[in-house]
Amino acid sequence: MASTTFFPQRIPSVSEIFSMYTSLSAFTILFRTILNEIIPTKVRDFIVSRFRDFFSSYFNPNFTFIIEERCDYVTNQTFRAAETYLPTWGHLTPHYPLCLRPCLPTLLAGISTGSLLVRSSNLKNPLAMPKFGIPVKAKILDDFEGIPLEWTLLSERNENPHQSLPKRYFHLTCKKEFRDKIMSEYFTYIAKSSLKILTSRDNLKIHTYDPNDHSWESAIFQHHTTFETLAMEPEIKNTLMRDLDAFSNGKDFFKTVGRAWKRGYLLYGPPGTGKSSLVAAIANHMNYNIYDLQLQSVQDDAMLRQILTRTENRSILLIEDLDCSGADASCRKENKDEGEDGENQAKNNKKDPKVTLSGLLNFVDGLWSSCVEERIIVFTTNHKEKLDPALLRPGRMDVHILMDYCTPNVFKKLAAMYLDHIEEHDLFEPIEKMFREVKATPAEVIEQIMVSKDPDVALKGLMGFLESKKMIREIEESEPKEAEE
Repeated sequence: MASTTFFPQRIPSVSEIFSMYTSLSAFTILFRTILNEIIPTKVRDFIVSRFRDFFSSYFNPNFTFIIEERCDYVTNQTFRAAETYLPTWGHLTPHYPLCLRPCLPTLLAGISTGSLLVRSSNLKNPLAMPKFGIPVKAKILDDFEGIPLEWTLLSERNENPHQSLPKRYFHLTCKKEFRDKIMSEYFTYIAKSSLKILTSRDNLKIHTYDPNDHSWESAIFQHHTTFETLAMEPEIKNTLMRDLDAFSNGKDFFKTVGRAWKRGYLLYGPPGTGKSSLVAAIANHMNYNIYDLQLQSVQDDAMLRQILTRTENRSILLIEDLDCSGADASCRKENKDEGEDGENQAKNNKKDPKVTLSGLLNFVDGLWSSCVEERIIVFTTNHKEKLDPALLRPGRMDVHILMDYCTPNVFKKLAAMYLDHIEEHDLFEPIEKMFREVKATPAEVIEQIMVSKDPDVALKGLMGFLESKKMIREIEESEPKEAEE
């Protein structure tokens, strides 16, 4: 029988192991140094990233969607939909105290960081319940048809030197096997949900543009003027309301006729006739946010396009006092200077960049007008006759509304609102007669009747005010005749 002899294997000593480790480390350092010297940095980074992506995709069961705030030249609508959808209200899981459960959003209950963004911009009601938002780096859990989802809001420094605000984006993570379902159904779901939320929003906002941060800043808009309380001629008011309702329901019509879904209104008339109040009534009637744009703060036409593409659908773009904004004057100056030397004109334009009326109208009525939908554009002016004819051309502004001096019908509406629903008074007839002879704005009438809540005192004061205006007018009219004689 053959015998087998086993020789125990020799175990390396500590010094030998250390020597092997040192040799391997030296070889690795030498090899890496050679690679760094031979292979360019960009090629090396590409190879490393490819290896990293390969192994991470092979071993990682999750898939992540990256949703940036900006998309091409406009705001990413998917980002905006997520930002609206995530802080929706609802019931809570038991992570938070009972006192907070009725007022915290459903999805924010799943924040893993344990932090919550609290905001309150209601200046009229400091005791109002604050709004809750999404903190940066917070993880928010959602569930779509049994599929667990995780949202994360991230932010980093913007590399664009003209942008001081940080670059924001969402990460949406799900299992790889659900990727196609999320792409085809979930994004559509949050888009529809955000639209419902915006349609039924409780608080409207008014936005103003900050040229330093290149962004729109907003505040809660709580103007109580509605068409019911607005003092204007009933026929004009009813016509305008029908026009707004037809516009709101006219998506298919505008698509059929091949026009952008927008409506333009030019409000003109003397100061104090209620142009701003009418804008507030339109916003409350349509439930639209307002973007109040001061053209003086805009450098040039390119910046104007960038500003306007950052506005949202279902909104009002308001440009007040267009005759004083500078754009109209710029356009007239351009027409006047057409015969000047081209080189000198180019130098002037370079030194003094400005918004031109043509640049504004190209966005309002040109190809750029198709960038947004369900947009109402309102221009106001005290002097329609001073506007450039290009603005008044048919098709530029759809409806021109004269906000005129106070009429008997407007006076009765104001008296009923400010004097405890009064409908008849002995001074009504002489006051209405005076309105046919004297021009007084609704703002002047309101100032007089607000002096006292007693109708007798208020109406007598208004009558005296109108008589004094009539006397001043007669004196002014008689002075030229005396000078001629």
